[in-house]
Amino acid sequence: MRTIGLIGGMSFESSAVYYRLINEMVRERLGRLSSAELIMYSVNFEEIVALQKAGRWNDAADRLADAAERLQAAGAECVLICTNTMHLIAPEVASRISVPLIHIIDETAAALKAAGRVKPLLLATRYTMEHGFYAERMAENGVSVMVPGPEDRTVTHDIIFNELCAGIIKDESRRKLNGIIERARAEGADSVILGCTEICLILDPNALILPGFDTTTIHAEAAVDFALADEKPRRNCAA
Repeated sequence: MRTIGLIGGMSFESSAVYYRLINEMVRERLGRLSSAELIMYSVNFEEIVALQKAGRWNDAADRLADAAERLQAAGAECVLICTNTMHLIAPEVASRISVPLIHIIDETAAALKAAGRVKPLLLATRYTMEHGFYAERMAENGVSVMVPGPEDRTVTHDIIFNELCAGIIKDESRRKLNGIIERARAEGADSVILGCTEICLILDPNALILPGFDTTTIHAEAAVDFALADEKPRRNCAA
């Protein structure tokens, strides 16, 4: 079994989901008391959020690249950034390590294409929806991403940061997100990307009016595939 390296803490609510999912998947595949060989470096999310708000993405890249280097030095044979938003600086992080960085956007695009879905709605933080890096990476993989309108982007962003990242789950917020999905379906969306690793805490991807693709689960499964060598190693996202 290869050792998985996780850069977590963004937020720790979703990092806990990664840890649980990866271990559950390993146990399901290997049986009995099997669990994953993994190392997690958990950052202080408050510091990362401050860098995001200030637009200091280079400093954020240095912070996560340092975490990736520490994971590799500790024996990690692959690295995952356990958040969608911080894949904005994934190439910089990947360039500082020699082990593969398993890219959440590539893995999600592959899952969408395998299911025949090419026009998904992206529900995510404002940074992920508006900075362009996510849509551009998806387009490279043959997927055309839709984003909600300005008002709905604000609603989604606020639910993520003010509620989900703090472990708060509200039925009213679930209704708002489902309303956004309904509007997107009317505009031609054929699926939904839960493009923030906390959204799985409030939305069940299997209970939506459109097929749902949970990036947290997809990313975790890719890590397990790599660790158990079920598939060929993922390419480093800097390639």
